[in-house]
Amino acid sequence: MNIKNRVERRKTRIRAKVQGTAVKPRLSVFRSNKHIYAQIIDDVKKQTLTGASEQELKLADKTNKSGRAKEIGLLIAKKAAAKKVTAVVFDKGAYRYHGRVKAVAEGAREGGLKF
Repeated sequence: MNIKNRVERRKTRIRAKVQGTAVKPRLSVFRSNKHIYAQIIDDVKKQTLTGASEQELKLADKTNKSGRAKEIGLLIAKKAAAKKVTAVVFDKGAYRYHGRVKAVAEGAREGGLKF
């Protein structure tokens, strides 16, 4: 079994357990080698409520990747508060809860999101 199949299986397994609703939407995290992205999604309506990406931040070369990921968590929490979302379900995707993914979660919790 190659790596791509393992990643897809892990992602499918997580997604089967994590479902976003209007009351508790899903906070989905995507990371590439350079950037990190977060979205708050209502799976019932199949609609993205808000999103945040690293390109929105102006401190790209001042901090490391984990620091920028934490800032993304704070930013997504601020945008969620503007949409009156206080509680979410965290979707780490196929990634381990470690490093940048963990930093996004910690930043979102500091920003006021509950999960």
